[in-house]
Amino acid sequence: MPHPLKYAVVESERRFLLRSMPTGVARTTEIVDRYLTGTRLRLREVTDPDGTVVRKLGHKVRLTDGPERVACTSVYLDDAEWDVLRALPARTLQKRRHHVHVGGVHVAVDELPDGTLLAEVDGGEQPVTDVPSWLDVIREVTNEEDWTGAALAAADVS
Repeated sequence: MPHPLKYAVVESERRFLLRSMPTGVARTTEIVDRYLTGTRLRLREVTDPDGTVVRKLGHKVRLTDGPERVACTSVYLDDAEWDVLRALPARTLQKRRHHVHVGGVHVAVDELPDGTLLAEVDGGEQPVTDVPSWLDVIREVTNEEDWTGAALAAADVS
């Protein structure tokens, strides 16, 4: 039997609530996530500032060796596939993602509809040990299920 993570990319990420938006925003995208009811699947639509739209089906699973390690699998969808899957029941989360670049470090800061700022520091396959000092952190929420996208969609933060 093939390894269950054969097609997944393992990422190490930590999440933080922020008091303020850091300087250095290089790009901002609009994201609509649809968490399909009864599954661990997410439909994501990302709109770039130039109007380009990317749609994908994702599967994100926390690994047992720590909540900051996540196995991610994505499938890019064409319009017909998107239309079929979008018809499935789901909870929706809309957010604005700010891509911040300071001193060679990239941080994604999601601005939720209520103004909450949620930063994600991604270390790729390596654990995130250093949190950028320029982030105005309220607290770390990596281990808090309430701050996952699926939980925020269920809570309807709009």
